[in-house]
Amino acid sequence: MRYIQLCVNASFNYMFLIIRLFTIILILNSNITMAGEADVLAVNIRPLGEDSFSIDATVQHADTGWDHYTNSWEVLDLDGNLLGKRVLLHPHVDEQPFTRNLVLTIPQNVKTIMIRANDLVHGKGNNSLSASVPR
Repeated sequence: MRYIQLCVNASFNYMFLIIRLFTIILILNSNITMAGEADVLAVNIRPLGEDSFSIDATVQHADTGWDHYTNSWEVLDLDGNLLGKRVLLHPHVDEQPFTRNLVLTIPQNVKTIMIRANDLVHGKGNNSLSASVPR
């Protein structure tokens, strides 16, 4: 009988340990998953001459640090072709939302562009914006 009681106690202790480890893993991973996807909030496009344009994109993302931050935003045509990409080299934990600029050449046949942000964990963001190309 004492043997059965020891086995039952050991089983409960083992199960309690597994639950605690699982809880710790969930807490540690919540930092990464809680940040969500990067969203483009605003786009401003200005002609610079010829087919050259200056594009400002305002992006919001709950950057948590080097493991989960907005690492770029992209300029696409309406067919999804990549026209340009602004690479972001560091997290913006204390600067949200933030605006960054990209200068690029946009072909004459492109009348509307789409801006999409990306983060290290989720990849392509959920909220992209389109803007007419002022010619």
